[in-house]
Amino acid sequence: MEFDKKPKILFDSDKISERVNELGEEISKDYDGKDIVVISLLRGSFVFAADLVRAIKVPVNIDFMTTSSYEHDEVSSGLVDIITDIRTKIENKDVLIVDDIIDSGYTMSKVVEFIYKKKPKSIKVCVMLDKPSRRKVDISPDYVGFSIPDVFIVGYGLNYGDYYRNIPYIFTFDD
Repeated sequence: MEFDKKPKILFDSDKISERVNELGEEISKDYDGKDIVVISLLRGSFVFAADLVRAIKVPVNIDFMTTSSYEHDEVSSGLVDIITDIRTKIENKDVLIVDDIIDSGYTMSKVVEFIYKKKPKSIKVCVMLDKPSRRKVDISPDYVGFSIPDVFIVGYGLNYGDYYRNIPYIFTFDD
């Protein structure tokens, strides 16, 4: 694939697969015997969520929410919209919210608050990437694929403009 800028791979597909399988094992152990609903935040988490639920060895119900805070910008606007709600009834169920990245925390904070009103038994958060240096609200994920510094990343579900979500590795641009 051709890029306008030179890509620098941070996590190749083998490293991602290894980490997703580790997360799947950990989540499977934590949710053994529980009624788990995985909520994938679209569009960014769809690649990660698909791989993750296949690595989870306990029965899962999966649903999707669409949120928006970035548009085509590289940083969150801070304003989070819930575009599409889940369809699953989650009252008294254990919920695992899955997203591609948490940086400012605005989106995840809004989603957790929104889901909490539906009275689940528990809510945990799993992200592929954590960028703690950018956190603006007090929220921490329960499961993290990788922690990263404050760089703009692309691939494995993360977009640049409207493209590159399909790249099987995570990269930044080497400027």
